[in-house]
Amino acid sequence: MRGHFLRRLPSALLILFVASLVIFAVLRLVPGDPATSLAGPDAGPETVAAIRERLGLDDSLPSQYLHWIGGLLTGDLGPSYAIGGQSADLISDGLGATVELTAAALLFVIALGTAFGVLGATARRGWVRAAVRALTTGALAVPPFVTGVLLVLLFAVLLKVLPPGGHVSLLTAPDLAVQYLLLPALCLALPSAAVLGRYLKDGIERALAEDYVRTATAAGVHPRRLLWRHALPNALPPAVTLLGMQTGHLLGGAVLVEAIFAWPGLGQLAEQALTRRDYPVVQDLLLLLVTVFVVVQLITDLVYAWLDPRIRWE
Repeated sequence: MRGHFLRRLPSALLILFVASLVIFAVLRLVPGDPATSLAGPDAGPETVAAIRERLGLDDSLPSQYLHWIGGLLTGDLGPSYAIGGQSADLISDGLGATVELTAAALLFVIALGTAFGVLGATARRGWVRAAVRALTTGALAVPPFVTGVLLVLLFAVLLKVLPPGGHVSLLTAPDLAVQYLLLPALCLALPSAAVLGRYLKDGIERALAEDYVRTATAAGVHPRRLLWRHALPNALPPAVTLLGMQTGHLLGGAVLVEAIFAWPGLGQLAEQALTRRDYPVVQDLLLLLVTVFVVVQLITDLVYAWLDPRIRWE
């Protein structure tokens, strides 16, 4: 297992290095100047030049990049240009709420995806399989901002059982926080749960078609035992890889879902930073998302190797 991790580590570090270069370059290609935005429309050239010098924007691009990477390696993310305060403080304030939303959505993905996969592969009644197929198709076809509005109309306006938006910390009032968390987490989870469900369904059906399963069925082994002890474990390793990829999609989709449900996470911070051309905050946020995605993929590889002995042997 350790050797498997060490083989994956260099490629992960290379991805982070390339991602940092791309993020830095793309932000500099975006039209607009942070110094001009900070100075205001009535500022003269001298004022704009002074702000550029104070922010270090008049340095060469390689110098700016090395200064940014050096700060990251030493834990100094630097100050925010436009929002105010330190980038590290701004990101840490929004990170907790985003982690809450993503973790809750991941639980929904696992629960709903497993249910969709098992029912779609083993349900004896045709209408159950048709309903699962319709649910997964709808979850994939309808974009999250439409799903979010529909969930708010149903549960907050018509049924009036859940709040339409906002945030309460799990540490202060867990029972109330769960009510605020359910709708955005469900909205975020539905597309990934549909993908996982379809993937599990295909894997379970392939496993149930194997010769040893037919032999066990003929020998009188209970179908439920065959499903949970043999078919589902055989379908898990590829599904774990897919789940790791979907975790990255959850982080990206959280930005949009947070805007729909007024969730005070990294999505709102990213919107403010992009609007005001706050380079340090945007750079740090994007690289943080890439880092999380890479770490999740590393963990996924290790879990896959743990589930599949053939990977460990290699």
